[in-house]
Amino acid sequence: MSRVVVVGAGLSGLACARILAARGVEPIVLEADTSVGGRVQTHRQDGFQIDRGFQVLLTAYPEAQAVLDYEALGLGHFAPGAWVRHGGSFQKIGDPFRRPLQAFPTLLADVGTPADKLRVLRLRHSVLSASTGELWARPETTTEQALRERYGFSDRMVDRFFRPFLGGVLLDPMLSASSRSFEVYFQRFSQGSAALPAAGVQAMPEQIAAALPDGSVRLGARVQSVSRHEVALEDGDPVSCDAVVVATDARSAGSLLDLEVPAWKSTTQLAWSAPTAPMSEPVLVLDGEASGPVNNAQVVSNVQPAYAPSGQALVTASVLGDHGQRPDLEDAARAQLRGWFGEAVDGWTLLRIDHVRDALPDLPSLEPPERSPRLEGGLYVTGDWRRNASINGALVAGRHAAEAVLADVGA
Repeated sequence: MSRVVVVGAGLSGLACARILAARGVEPIVLEADTSVGGRVQTHRQDGFQIDRGFQVLLTAYPEAQAVLDYEALGLGHFAPGAWVRHGGSFQKIGDPFRRPLQAFPTLLADVGTPADKLRVLRLRHSVLSASTGELWARPETTTEQALRERYGFSDRMVDRFFRPFLGGVLLDPMLSASSRSFEVYFQRFSQGSAALPAAGVQAMPEQIAAALPDGSVRLGARVQSVSRHEVALEDGDPVSCDAVVVATDARSAGSLLDLEVPAWKSTTQLAWSAPTAPMSEPVLVLDGEASGPVNNAQVVSNVQPAYAPSGQALVTASVLGDHGQRPDLEDAARAQLRGWFGEAVDGWTLLRIDHVRDALPDLPSLEPPERSPRLEGGLYVTGDWRRNASINGALVAGRHAAEAVLADVGA
C-alpha cells in the first residue's frame, strides 16, 4: 500500500486525505495544532460557540455538497438578503424570489434607486443562467468596475450595499477583487443559503477527519522540512512516504517549499453575550453609512441557536483589517452598535476579540481559478490560496491534489 503524507489538517488537506483513503492509499495527516480545521476554528466558552472570524457555509457549494453531510451538521440558515443601516434606521433588502413578502420593503429601501433593484434582478439572472465554468471564463475586471459598468449600479447602491456586503463576506470593501470571483459568489448566494453548523464551523473539518481511517491524523506534529519521500518533524522521528502534499496555510507552505505566496486580508471579530437579542431576525446587518469601525454585525444565535446557552444571545461584529494594536476598538464598536440597537448594548458582556491576521488570501485579479498542485521534485501543494478563497475552493483544491498524486504514484 502506498503512503502519502499530507502536511496540514485544514479543509484542503483533509479533503485530499479523504480521496486518498478511498482509493486505497494510506494517508498520514500531520497537523502542528492541537485540533483539525486550519483557519476554520470554533472557540467554546461558557456555553457559547464562537467561530474565529465571520465564517459561513454557502449550501450551494457543489464540492461541499459532495463532501459534507449537511443533515448531520444540523445547519441553521441566515435569512436571504440583509439589513442595511443608513439614515438612522434599518433598510431591509430581501430576496423576493424566496420570500415574496420582502419585495415591497426591498423596493422602498433607501439603499439604491428603484432602477438598482431591477439591476439586482438582472445580475441574479446573469449569474444563474451561466455555469460556473462560464462565469470563470467571462472577461475579467474588478468587482467595482463590473458593478458600475457591466451592470450599471449607481454610486448609492455600490457604496451602501455592495461595499459593506462584500466587505463582510469577502473582506473586499474596496471592491478590487476579481469580477469572476464576485459573480461566482453571487451565484452561490442566489442558489442556496448561508448557514452555520450546530457545533460551529469547525464541525466541517471535524466531520471529514472523523471519516478517515483510525490514526490517520496526528496532532501536535510540527513539520520541519519535506522531501518527496520523507518528512522531518521538529519533535519525533522522520516519516517516510511515497509522496508529500503540503496543505498548510500559505505562509507555512512558502517556507517549506520556497514558494511565492499571496498577501492576506485581515479582520477582527468581537463577540458579546446579551441577555436578550437586539433583533429577532437571522439576518446580516451592514453598515451602509461607512461610520465604522463595525462593517457588519449579526445575532449569531438567531441563525444557529446552538451557538448560545438557553436564555442568552450571541452577537458578533466584524471590523475589517488588522486592529490588533487598537486599545479602544471594543469601546468604539460598542458605541456604534449602541446607535443601532439602543442602550441595551451597555448590558452586553464582551466574550472575546479575535484578531485574524490571515483570514483570506488576497488573490489578485486575472489569476486563473487554480494553479497546478504538482511541484518540482515530486512534491505537491494545495489550499484555497491555490484556487479561490472559499470553503468550496479549499475542498476542490484538496481533491485535485489527491487526483494528481494518484495519477503519479499509480494507486
